[in-house]
Amino acid sequence: MKLHNLKPAEGSTHSRRRIGRGPGSGLGGTSTRGHKGAKARSGYKKKIGFEGGQMPLQRRVPKFGFKNINHKEYFAVNLSTLQKLAEQKGLAKIGIAEFVAAGLTNGKERVKVLGNGELTAKINVEANAFSKKAEEAIKAVGGNATII
Repeated sequence: MKLHNLKPAEGSTHSRRRIGRGPGSGLGGTSTRGHKGAKARSGYKKKIGFEGGQMPLQRRVPKFGFKNINHKEYFAVNLSTLQKLAEQKGLAKIGIAEFVAAGLTNGKERVKVLGNGELTAKINVEANAFSKKAEEAIKAVGGNATII
């Protein structure tokens, strides 16, 4: 091992350019920023989506649609699901707690009962909303549909 063979461990050193330290360094004067313009000034920050003055994509693309701030999301449960729950667990009353126990909903969601499927069991159902067909089907078998 000789002094002229010594090298630092790989990855331990970084070549650091000393910018703005006079013309002798080759990186003085404008300090790699070029002449004039926003990028040459201090405090420059590029805006998100800026395309050099070209109309940005988010302004070129047409906007459409409408988002109703009063819209309420419901988790849909069909009559066929109610029938299965009533048969499997022998329930006469089905509410939000039963839906959570069955793993259908987490308890924070609103539940709407829809009229898809057959209902033969006489059950009392508690939910946030009912479709007309579902409400009629529940009442037709002697059950009760209660809105919470």
